[in-house]
Amino acid sequence: MTYNFDPDRWLEAHRAVLEACRDRGEIDDAELEAELFELDQRYEDIVARLDGTYEISASRSEPNE
Repeated sequence: MTYNFDPDRWLEAHRAVLEACRDRGEIDDAELEAELFELDQRYEDIVARLDGTYEISASRSEPNE
């Protein structure tokens, strides 16, 4: 199975949505800052969960004899 999740791309896309909401007047600068703070926290959580989750055990990485 291939896992192609890119947390940096995810963050970029969500930031762009929030900035577009601010540009349209749906949220103000203070709300944008609060949302960006929360988004950064979510990003850090995602990266922490993804970091080092795939490991090959030593017994499986050696060729069969």
